[in-house]
Amino acid sequence: MTLRVTTRPGHPTFIDLSWDVPLEHWSSPRLVTPVRGPSRHVVRFVAYGEDMYAVKELPEPLAAREFRLLRELDDRGASVVEAVGVAEGRADADGDPLEGALITRHLLFSLPYRALFARRAQADLWPLMLDALAQLLVRLHLVGFYWGDCSLNNALFRRDAGALAAYLVDAETGELHDQLSRGQRAHDLSIAEENVAGDLYDLQASGDLAASVDPPTMAADLLNRYDHLWAELTRDEVLASSDRHEIDRRVRTLNELGFDVGEMELREQDGRWRLHIETRVVEPGHHRRRLLTLSGLDVQENQARRLLNDIDLYRCRLEVQDGHPVAETVAALRWLTEVFEPTLELVPLKLRGKLEPAELFHQILEHRWFVSERAGRDVGRRAAVRSYVREVLARLPTEAGILTASE
Repeated sequence: MTLRVTTRPGHPTFIDLSWDVPLEHWSSPRLVTPVRGPSRHVVRFVAYGEDMYAVKELPEPLAAREFRLLRELDDRGASVVEAVGVAEGRADADGDPLEGALITRHLLFSLPYRALFARRAQADLWPLMLDALAQLLVRLHLVGFYWGDCSLNNALFRRDAGALAAYLVDAETGELHDQLSRGQRAHDLSIAEENVAGDLYDLQASGDLAASVDPPTMAADLLNRYDHLWAELTRDEVLASSDRHEIDRRVRTLNELGFDVGEMELREQDGRWRLHIETRVVEPGHHRRRLLTLSGLDVQENQARRLLNDIDLYRCRLEVQDGHPVAETVAALRWLTEVFEPTLELVPLKLRGKLEPAELFHQILEHRWFVSERAGRDVGRRAAVRSYVREVLARLPTEAGILTASE
């Protein structure tokens, strides 16, 4: 057999790994141990510089198929891990065939659902987690993907300005179509409800689930959140007129939900207008794209929304201070160099890596508001950062992904 390791440009070739040895027996200085959840396959993690990659061992046809699915989902704007490569034609030292392997880039600062329970109160966690998984399912269904195995265990969660963002990490059972039928969506949701309840029963058995949490009720809540979001995104709007302001209001609602707009259609019917909008899944989203254009910062959608609000506030202050209008691009550049970067520089260097820069800045903004409320006045940036570092950041675990090196 001839070994073939196919990788995408911009990533390592991975030819220095022990492809002639089953993954469970790998021994390499590149091996690392991230925060991770259980898997039906053997998965090992390897580090190349600051980047970390997951290598999953599975039959060659499945590895190649999942590689193609993840790439297509990424092209369609879905929230999935990045498929980097696939290894085929593996054999051991005696020439006996080994399974293939899928290589994906590990999502930094992401955590499996079990790890999140050790990091915040369950009462605060459930709405965020269910919202994130429901939005992931909606996004996948909008691009025509039938998951077939949706569960908390098959997703990774990442902090996003006080919320959570969910990413698909296992597309092995999925199918990609131009568009899903109502029956396909219903079946996928039925599987999701059953799997999520099973995930929660597992937590219950291990003693990690609060007694007040009922797994079937929580799983049903996931479907309720999905149904609400799906209806909001796909419903037609009946308008009193074709006024642009009315249309803009609907577009803004979709943008605020984290979705973009494709084609729009207006049809007159009995003196009223029916607005149909094709909801489009595009990454980065509306706020993320705007922030990227203005500042060069590529962050999560809710983080982008929060940072844009701060830029707008800073711009207003500049206009009052300077006595004349300030262009948005000028305000964003000055905010980046006079607010964002100096604020992060106030955080001790050894603690900055605990959170992503955008999430760190967002949490400092939130903490400044709380301590100012407590003091009855604006305490200022420096005092807020000192308080945040002392009361919050110093106690947080590092979420960058790598915890320890494998022996």
